[in-house]
Amino acid sequence: MSDTQKLTPALSTPGRDLLRREIHKGLADRAAGRVKDLDVDAIPAKGKKLFQKRSISNVRQFGADGRKTLFLLLLLFAIPADDCSAQTPPPPVDEHAFERVPPTVVKGLATRFSLGAFAGRFEETPLDAVREAVGEGTIQHQGDAGDSIYWLCYRRAQHRIWVVSSGEMGGPDHLVTEIVEELTEKDTETSTDCAIIPEKFAPLVFDGTLHLGMSRLEVVTALGPPSKSEAAQMVYSHVGKLADGFDETAWLILRFREEKLVSMRGGKTTTN
Repeated sequence: MSDTQKLTPALSTPGRDLLRREIHKGLADRAAGRVKDLDVDAIPAKGKKLFQKRSISNVRQFGADGRKTLFLLLLLFAIPADDCSAQTPPPPVDEHAFERVPPTVVKGLATRFSLGAFAGRFEETPLDAVREAVGEGTIQHQGDAGDSIYWLCYRRAQHRIWVVSSGEMGGPDHLVTEIVEELTEKDTETSTDCAIIPEKFAPLVFDGTLHLGMSRLEVVTALGPPSKSEAAQMVYSHVGKLADGFDETAWLILRFREEKLVSMRGGKTTTN
């Protein structure tokens, strides 16, 4: 019998639950930015005590490296993988989406958004305001410096929504700088890594007009000709100078399936 097989069954259900709570607490603290890194030594120490309470005498022979190994074994084998998985981050921006895209849109883009009756504005509404209005969701974080992002992830039926704040451009209040919505071909209810958004917060609408399900013709009628158009994707790009001298950049990346809008990504940033 392997060491893993010896260790894994030894922790009873109450013990697993207690250890799971400690791990979840560490992960939640890290996601909320209260700690930079999960204390790998602290949780195994708690695990050691739990094992000792269940008369596993050989735990004492574990050194620092052994306790870390024990922690990994508990995490991998004693706890279901989906129990401590982080929310799926927003899909990455298509690196080719903005290639050779002139900023042809004169009027502002991605200035405001709505989730049902809830109204927000890009670069003005903080993630906390969205979370409090919806009553669901946990703000997640990943990356450092210019790659740092914070986000809320929601799901309903075949829709997945990410409300995003750039760690750099969103400021300490984590103002919304981008929103992504995708219509999947399969029901997202089978996924549990994002909070379910109540129906009253549907649909997501950009600038009072744009929403999933619109035809390509309806989009062009509402927004005008795109800055770049391909078979399955259109890009709208805007660059402007504000009255205070700041530069404004806004974008919409729209994807179509069978001539229907199934994905939209809108964002705006202001720089000096």
